[in-house]
Amino acid sequence: MRGQGSIRVALACAALLASLTLVIWRQSRSLELLRSLDEVRSERAIAEAERAVLVAREQALESRTRIREVAAERLGLRVPTAEDIITLRRRAPAREGAERPWNLAVTGGR
Repeated sequence: MRGQGSIRVALACAALLASLTLVIWRQSRSLELLRSLDEVRSERAIAEAERAVLVAREQALESRTRIREVAAERLGLRVPTAEDIITLRRRAPAREGAERPWNLAVTGGR
């Protein structure tokens, strides 16, 4: 009888040790997953910050002011004045074979 009691105690201790080991393993695994999740979240936050910077840069590059400056510097373009504007008016339908269906009306002092 004495041997059976010690076997039961040994089995109970082994079961307790196994369950504690399982709990420790499960918590360790959970902590690893939480670390991985934190890393992914920080990478996402960095990516979102980079995206915000790129969007702001895109808006600055697409701005009307910048395009006007670049067009002036690189292409020599400028905003037209009233004297530079030419209005094209279509003439009334003419006889067949007529040349130049457009009538140029120049506004300004040209």
